[in-house]
Amino acid sequence: MELLVIRHARPVAEMRSEGEGPADPPLSSLGLKQAEATANFLKSQEVQHVVSSTMLRAIQTAEPFAMQTGLEIEIIDDLKEADFDRNSYTPIEEMDSDHPFIKEYLENPDSIFGGDPEGFRERTTNAFNYLIEKYKGSTVAVFCHGMVMGVYLQSILDHKDPVALQPDYCGITRITASSSGLRSVRSVNETGHVRHLLD
Repeated sequence: MELLVIRHARPVAEMRSEGEGPADPPLSSLGLKQAEATANFLKSQEVQHVVSSTMLRAIQTAEPFAMQTGLEIEIIDDLKEADFDRNSYTPIEEMDSDHPFIKEYLENPDSIFGGDPEGFRERTTNAFNYLIEKYKGSTVAVFCHGMVMGVYLQSILDHKDPVALQPDYCGITRITASSSGLRSVRSVNETGHVRHLLD
């Protein structure tokens, strides 16, 4: 089977007050255009199933393709981003060196995984293994997040640093997989379909 693993489109920044729950921002106006361009491209890829994380920016990226094809979006909680429980979200393009997230990461790289990188890797890998087993022989579009993709690639390639494997918005990574355990990375971070919409 083939996994088309797609990073969400560009969201807005969001800050929530104490007690309002974690940040879960929607797509920006640019992000909505990126999602539409991705949907148009995916129509030629013979996708049979659509999957998304529970986070709004991933769901909204999947929606145009699901609407165009009539495919139902399967929501999987284990595909949510590593920092899903933070009360703020800022697109990396809007951060400077003084941003609290950057400072925290430089002091402790494991902070982006909630202090539990192995737990994050395990839930991420389990989510993809579930899809591989469930959709044998199919092509599945998986809308998720940068660190989810980076850590899953890290587990396949035995790479040291998942941060070095970060995709662009709506970047597509292709992985062929079988229930026997074989995994093959066919491409990483395809962006030709949104090149005109990346800044």
